[in-house]
Amino acid sequence: MKLVVKSRFCFPVRKFLLILTLIALTAAGQYEVVRIKKNSPHTTIENPVPEAQAVVKKIPVVSHNPVDTERIQELTIQVRTIFAHNCTRCHGSGKAEGNLRLDTKEFIDKGGSGGAVLIAGNPEQSELIRRVKLPESDPDAMPATGDRLTKEEIETLELWAKQGMPWSEQQKSIYRIAELAPRMPELPPATAELVNPVDRFVNVYFNDNKIQWAKPVSDPIYIRRVYLDIIGLLPSPDSVDLFVKDDKPGKREKLVQNLLNRNHDYTQHWLSFWNDALRNDYSGTGYITGGRRDITKWLYNSLYTNKPYNLFVKQLIDPDSTAEGFIKGITWRGTVNASQRVEMQAAQNISQVFLGLNLKCASCHNSFISDWKLDDAYAFANIFSDTAMEINRCDKPTGRFAGRRMLFKELGELDSNATKQERLKQLSGLLVQPKDGRLYRTLVNRLWAQVMGRGMVEPVDVMDNEPWSQDLLDWLASDFTANGYDIKRLLFMILTSKTYQLPSVAIQDPAIITSSKFVFKGMLRRRLTAEEFTDAVSVAIEPVYPDSAVVYDFLPDVVKNTVCYARASFVRNDAFLTALGRPNRETVSTSRISQANLLQALELTNGVQFNDAMSRGALKWQERYPESGKMIEEVYRSTLGRRPLKAERKTAKKMLGDKPDVAAVQDFLWAMALHPEFQLIY
Repeated sequence: MKLVVKSRFCFPVRKFLLILTLIALTAAGQYEVVRIKKNSPHTTIENPVPEAQAVVKKIPVVSHNPVDTERIQELTIQVRTIFAHNCTRCHGSGKAEGNLRLDTKEFIDKGGSGGAVLIAGNPEQSELIRRVKLPESDPDAMPATGDRLTKEEIETLELWAKQGMPWSEQQKSIYRIAELAPRMPELPPATAELVNPVDRFVNVYFNDNKIQWAKPVSDPIYIRRVYLDIIGLLPSPDSVDLFVKDDKPGKREKLVQNLLNRNHDYTQHWLSFWNDALRNDYSGTGYITGGRRDITKWLYNSLYTNKPYNLFVKQLIDPDSTAEGFIKGITWRGTVNASQRVEMQAAQNISQVFLGLNLKCASCHNSFISDWKLDDAYAFANIFSDTAMEINRCDKPTGRFAGRRMLFKELGELDSNATKQERLKQLSGLLVQPKDGRLYRTLVNRLWAQVMGRGMVEPVDVMDNEPWSQDLLDWLASDFTANGYDIKRLLFMILTSKTYQLPSVAIQDPAIITSSKFVFKGMLRRRLTAEEFTDAVSVAIEPVYPDSAVVYDFLPDVVKNTVCYARASFVRNDAFLTALGRPNRETVSTSRISQANLLQALELTNGVQFNDAMSRGALKWQERYPESGKMIEEVYRSTLGRRPLKAERKTAKKMLGDKPDVAAVQDFLWAMALHPEFQLIY
């Protein structure tokens, strides 16, 4: 018999609490500006700016009039750069709002539905220039999203229009292309306080940007932070107390190493990260028809043994039967377009996950955000195909074939006439070479983003964007390669740095994360992932998924015999995890939105899975602590890792009474699970 405790609240109160839930979730899930206060451990980013730039190479503005071919060419590149940077997301080959395209001279001259937007020789009468000059609050202001044009960029467009809109057909890339080869910059000198290589590079960056080092976070904040980042679990109250009382030097380094050595906990936590990236799941599209295979056993063993990353990548590209699910992609039911053939999926996924390169646009047509062409995507996809694929442009056959070749010719050539299996072996060997600096920079950047809230390069799938510290990224990638491709060693270096120990930074506008104007000051405050939140509730209050039968048979017996509840990373996706942000994993997912929404509020208020856990938890907590005083103390220690403040204790006591009933305890636990301090990593 299953006992379900119903709340004592009537509908109007529940409705009121639903509104409070949404407010609390918004406070917890949104990035917020927190001004520096006395004794506050948190810093602030002021004046957030809109979303990031495209992968466009910035070129200094020409201030002189173009009078010859060379200057016309230079001015043309500047104008193309401005349009690609700011406009072609809405007015390009993929999308043409108002029938206006700004990606070629022919379309620029044609204008849009309302006629010409630029008038040669007359910038004052040009509609486009009028709009880019409007204040941001004006509904006609352009660009509608993203960074506004700078004064210099507007002056360049005016100059170009005034000169008659000259155009050079000479081709030259307007997009920034990151170096492929590795680079080991000189390590900056250490100081008495800054020895870790990460800190030495960040110190240079801070000096250049006139940023002062803040005091490291307290022990309670640090232990909770590293527990969640390494093993995805909350520390027990006793662990927090022991760590705080420990006065031995090097205790933070020892803590990190001990957590990294908890192989099973580490693996279960990082399984979610790699499941997203490798689109590995336990159910969903393709499993019903047999057109999809999971790689869970291979992935678990790879993480558990800390498999060197070069071997990790090689085995995914040239797989055996346990790892082939990634390279095979999904055999979709029904008719799909050419860009979703399994061979093209392999090309897209490998380029995105391992090289930080988006081939999805170039799988349908020449990309309008990079130099990658349709022929490049098909030539790479052909490596995974048994027969040469005909090139389709926007799903229309062209009658052309692209052959087989690498994306980056500098890495070498493969034998296009070899068997498919031999080609995959050659490809895997070429991609993991030490000279493929892009492969290892991409991995370093992903791990940095995972524990810092933002990559050195953003978005993490656009590695041609400029990092906020090229030297730090290059050094970490080269050091990673030189020291056995050891992911745990890399994490240890980052997590023990003074940089990681800086106070978290709250921001008001999440668009700043991908902005080209981002300035690094420390870890971005972020909300727990779906799996982290679920496991935190399970540890602190009551298991959300109490049935350990979902644990896989291949796990070691010692693990199966000690697991008292199912870690969320092993649970099939359901309404609860979906509401909290777990993707469906039918496509590669390398980042999650860290903001709350109404769906989450509804699920946490009325969802069966969460409320069942609260119901069961209320019974256990009420039986264990019949009097509210001790219960309040222990619930705070269990959920927030600290004792309640005087005002908090008073409020909780008023809510619970001296000897609370089960319904009151359930509401108290529910409130604590929605506390911003519980939902955020500070």
